[in-house]
Amino acid sequence: MANGSTGEATATFRAARDFLQAHREDYVGARQGFRWPQLGTFNYATDWVDVLAAEHGGARALWIIEEDGSETALSFAEVTALSQRFAGSLRDAGIGPGDPVLLLLGNCAPLWVAMLGCIRLGAVLIPATTQLSASDLTDRISRGGARAVVAGATDTANFGPETESLVRVSVGSADGWLSYDDAVDDTVEPHVGGGTAADDPLLLYFTSGTTAEPKLVEHTQSSYPIGHLSTMYWIGLQPGDLHLNISSPGWAKHAWSCFFAPWNAGATIVIYNYKRLDASALLDVMERVGVTTFCAPPTVWRMLTQADPGSRRLSLRECVAAGEPLNPEVIEQIQRAWDLTVRDGFGQTETTAQIGNPPGQRLKPGSMGRPLPGYTVALVELLSGEVGTDGEICLELARRPLGLMTGYRDDPELTAEAMRGGFYHTGDVASLDEDGYITYVGRSDDVFKASDYRISPFELESVLLEHPAVAEAAVVPSPDPVRLAVPKAFVALASGHAATAETARDILRFARTHLAPYQRIRRIEFSDLPKTISGKIRRVDLRAGEAASVESGERGEAAFSEDDFPDLTS
Repeated sequence: MANGSTGEATATFRAARDFLQAHREDYVGARQGFRWPQLGTFNYATDWVDVLAAEHGGARALWIIEEDGSETALSFAEVTALSQRFAGSLRDAGIGPGDPVLLLLGNCAPLWVAMLGCIRLGAVLIPATTQLSASDLTDRISRGGARAVVAGATDTANFGPETESLVRVSVGSADGWLSYDDAVDDTVEPHVGGGTAADDPLLLYFTSGTTAEPKLVEHTQSSYPIGHLSTMYWIGLQPGDLHLNISSPGWAKHAWSCFFAPWNAGATIVIYNYKRLDASALLDVMERVGVTTFCAPPTVWRMLTQADPGSRRLSLRECVAAGEPLNPEVIEQIQRAWDLTVRDGFGQTETTAQIGNPPGQRLKPGSMGRPLPGYTVALVELLSGEVGTDGEICLELARRPLGLMTGYRDDPELTAEAMRGGFYHTGDVASLDEDGYITYVGRSDDVFKASDYRISPFELESVLLEHPAVAEAAVVPSPDPVRLAVPKAFVALASGHAATAETARDILRFARTHLAPYQRIRRIEFSDLPKTISGKIRRVDLRAGEAASVESGERGEAAFSEDDFPDLTS
């Protein structure tokens, strides 16, 4: 039965949250007993954050630590009051329910105020990273249909005269823009808002575009706010936790772990606001602040292993990794340093956390865990379409998870393709073992055949990362007349190592001794790796470049083949 009133919506959401927290280390019980709340109306600001403010008004909701040691903190009562005034200012400027608002802010307190203000107003958020170019912003404003923009003063110059008809709010002084400080002034009449339908649109996310142009993902007033109960469960968040997540605003992971999941639990969001990440400084902040739960992408975890992590007296209870799979060596190094296991998980911009290793469960090396409460996962074989133990990670639409997007905005064909055959198709390939644990293989368009063997780039890259000379690696197929393709590694070298034949020989020899013969890396090239602005490697560019190089017969100065080293092929 659908619930309509605010009190009923809050009670239903709270019951689902409390159930998961009560089964924090009871995976079987959580999976069997959890049900997504069925709501007619829901507004995260009025039905949850305002409730936290009423019950725990003085509790710290947000804590931002700057590189210079200065801090900004907002309680739940303060973030509620500020967001009500911000919503009132947007309302007075003509912004209402369903109007898209582009947010271009870094990790500053106004970002959280603006997000919550837009939610209570019923506006549709378009989060954007400050790394976008002026042309990127023009594309997002056009495709997203933005009617308002909230940006930092230093970024307002990237908005052309064509945006003058929009409602424009600047954090900091900017000519022709409304002032954020004025928008949250005490004189503004607050707008409490709420009453939004649970399936009203809330978020429009542009994906990072690792293999194609960015897609526009649409989420609702319930799919991300309530859907991130699965993320809360995976991380193991509890009321009063101090949760630090390393992620940049504008990307879905920021909403995952710097907004919805922590506040779902009643935890404090901790932000270390840096211009360039220093792993040692990050550890110092974690120690000083007393961070209890921590999430970071694999790149940051690798940096932490180089910064003597065992030398700090941390308060950590839970630590997780997301964004891309974490290789086992890093997990082992953190285990030795902190006596904690970094727990992997899996999800997408299109969903909340689908698969993970929640607290208290047996972990299997290399596995990203099991389906989380509320998610029914099937592995669909790419060619036959049969469900089995190897194939594409798919979600059963007959038991549609609340955390799944409604679709791709203004692209019914792309949406239909993603939702074909009764499944939502993630585009990621994995394998399933007899205990229900799922191991990541790679993107469906990254996995390739070599001598009729299926090659998972991730497996080969994990081995390469164990070599001290390798900072980053990406494996792609290199066309070969005999084997169809052979694995080639593009390698970014660690500091202190040179792109020489000796280094290439040593890495190829290392891979040869740590991989099965059919997985052998036969070619290597030292190079910077092309990435999306969110930091993910664009293997599609590497594949295209390699195919062109082989066809032309040209080889770069930093490219080597095992044929160059007779001692490796003899």
